[in-house]
Amino acid sequence: MRQKKDVPLRATAAVAITKLSRSAGTDALVVSVVTSKHSVDQDLVELMKGILMEEMKDSSLDAVEGLAYMSVEPFVKEDLSKDSPFLKKLFSFIPTGRRTSSTPSDASNHSLIYGILNIIHYLSVYRPPLSPDQEQVMKLRRMAKPGATSSRGPEEQISDILEDDPHVRERGRNLVKNGALNVLATALRLADSDGVRLTVGRILLNLSVDKENRGKILQSGGARTLGEIIRKALSANQSEVDVSILEPIQALTKLAITSSPTQVFGPDSGAVYDAIRPFTILLTHPDSSLLQRFEAIMALTNLSSHGIEAAGRVAQADGLLTKIEFLMLEDHVLIRRAATELICNLVAGSDSVYKRYSDGNAAKSRLHVLVALSDVEDLPTRLAASGALASLTSSPDTCRSLYDLERDHRRILSILTTRIDPSFGSDEPHINASPDPGMVHRGVVCIRNLFINLEPTLRERLKEESDLTGILNVLIAVTEGNAEKPEILQPTAEALKCLMELGLVP
Repeated sequence: MRQKKDVPLRATAAVAITKLSRSAGTDALVVSVVTSKHSVDQDLVELMKGILMEEMKDSSLDAVEGLAYMSVEPFVKEDLSKDSPFLKKLFSFIPTGRRTSSTPSDASNHSLIYGILNIIHYLSVYRPPLSPDQEQVMKLRRMAKPGATSSRGPEEQISDILEDDPHVRERGRNLVKNGALNVLATALRLADSDGVRLTVGRILLNLSVDKENRGKILQSGGARTLGEIIRKALSANQSEVDVSILEPIQALTKLAITSSPTQVFGPDSGAVYDAIRPFTILLTHPDSSLLQRFEAIMALTNLSSHGIEAAGRVAQADGLLTKIEFLMLEDHVLIRRAATELICNLVAGSDSVYKRYSDGNAAKSRLHVLVALSDVEDLPTRLAASGALASLTSSPDTCRSLYDLERDHRRILSILTTRIDPSFGSDEPHINASPDPGMVHRGVVCIRNLFINLEPTLRERLKEESDLTGILNVLIAVTEGNAEKPEILQPTAEALKCLMELGLVP
């Protein structure tokens, strides 16, 4: 490697040294040959970068392969990501635009493209979060090394810093700034294979973690590229979905969360509908992580707001409703909130979901869950659950079910009234608690719908079985404090009229 006359031989020797130095059981050999492994790695990186910068075609493939091995090292990632001339030169080996058609698609070119994609992937990948058990395993591994202690050494501490989220985010921005996004779709056309598709999907997932990159990914056609990757993977595995497809789907969900469906999928509604299946797969797949499920729910919520047809198709997705209703009971606040918001959208947009929550004995237990969720601490969850109830109580069947629940539990009316006035029914009134306007609106609509849509005989029974005077007083207070909000004032007045017709007085 140190001789300088035969460059191709130097490149091949450098790749051999790189592979040997990273093989299991060769640490002692490397240490005995070189004084500093870090300095040798730097020499190898500089050699391979020089070969690529000088466009030595016979050695370019070796240089890219070597850098692909080297770029797992944190200091190499930092070095490569900050070298803009090198990155631009590296990406130029995957031609874009008019040059694409004239590029030979032979095996060596495929290997070169795959190697470049791997470098981009390693430079952009985030360190996976470790559970406490995994942290303990890492600690034990460090202690098992000869002469090692349980604490991290200086090199490990530097590596930890270089692999933290801010450093990875900055590396990703440098990749985007120097043209990494422009070569991904071209790479798929020139060297289409399972490995290339998977690597491109992972790169787009890595880069989409940073919200600042998402608009640029959309501008470069990243959503179309991900759609193509997902479509080919799902068409090839009709019976069983491979876990490897979850990462490209997750990348697409990140784009769908922060942008409107039209921006992500274009004006064709068919492309929006096609995204429902992969998002559902990400949500229901047994190997998906909690984060992936959360992002799938958020993306499906965004799609369901695209229109009645989209909401109906989301509701019909295989296994989706059962999974969502299970996640509405999840301890994790964000998961529970997202699931409740999706149900709220589907109740408003899908006739089948509306019927599922308003008709039949099974609907009563689902309504009970919504009432309970409208009383949790998290305000967005309360708003979503109360919004669903406000829509559902336009059905007399729903109101009858709520009446039955009130007779069984004596809590339904109290919870609905507390949405309007947080101090209602409390021995220690929340002096500083100011009701959220959105909650007040939903609360008065629910109470108005309940009394108007309930059968007259059931209203009379409710009057006899429950003390409605407190509800009457709360509604009167609402009229006094929301005179300039007709959306709140009108349903409040209608609810008051109904209560007064029952003979209630303040």
